[in-house]
Amino acid sequence: MLTNLNSILQKAYAEKYAVGSFNAYNFETFKGIIDAGVETNTPIIVAFGAKYLTNMSVETASAIVTSLAKDLEIPVCLHLDHCKSMDTVYTAIKAGFGSVMYDGSALPFAENVANTAQICKVAHACGVSVEAELGSLAAGEKSHEGSASDVQAYTDPEAAKKFVEATKVDALAVSVGTVHGLYKGKPNIRIDILQEINKRLNIPLVLHGGSGVPEQDILNTIANGIAKINVNTEISMYTVEETARLLAKEQPHFSVVSLKEMDYVKTVVKKYIAFFRKK
Repeated sequence: MLTNLNSILQKAYAEKYAVGSFNAYNFETFKGIIDAGVETNTPIIVAFGAKYLTNMSVETASAIVTSLAKDLEIPVCLHLDHCKSMDTVYTAIKAGFGSVMYDGSALPFAENVANTAQICKVAHACGVSVEAELGSLAAGEKSHEGSASDVQAYTDPEAAKKFVEATKVDALAVSVGTVHGLYKGKPNIRIDILQEINKRLNIPLVLHGGSGVPEQDILNTIANGIAKINVNTEISMYTVEETARLLAKEQPHFSVVSLKEMDYVKTVVKKYIAFFRKK
């Protein structure tokens, strides 16, 4: 069944586990992600990044997920990820997305607040949840979401409190040391900053850049307010690598390759589902 982000994250936040938000860009990724949720009987967040509008429209993404989820018993949330365009956010709401992320993190604080508050007003009237972001992540290796010019800017706990109070956002993505992509060195996850943010906000927090983060670091973030963790790079890398191995051995029909790729996606997603719910 289709639902919004709040219905999934509030329970996760209260019970101190996290739900993976897995990026999809074609039918194979949508199907593999949702099948992983069905096979593990867990809620699923399917993230469609604004970056992938060159792959398909928000209307097409919504149609695919609606078709795949309509008869399921598990909650499925279609989430618009990292969108800087307010017009695209409104289009996604109209298309049936259950959650949208407006990313105004690069804007001046006041402008980010004003834009996010406007989006929250529209989205909440439609039963849609809103995620926003304060701070910024650097780009690691094989990142498909950041750029080499991106720099780390940790989220300020007091600014986060003012932001949430002014916007009424449902979830906040915070910057505490993760990167988009894979790490070039040893991660430095600032649990102290996360603890201060969580203490002030008391809403579900979001960790972007979940691929390749050491297990104990992830578990520490979940214990301190992270209820949603984004995973993109590892899904892509594993699927491409396994597809290359398959094609090096044989040349199956394209339809068979498609089925195999669904399984590759599912393997990564199921691994993270189990990991994020680990106590």
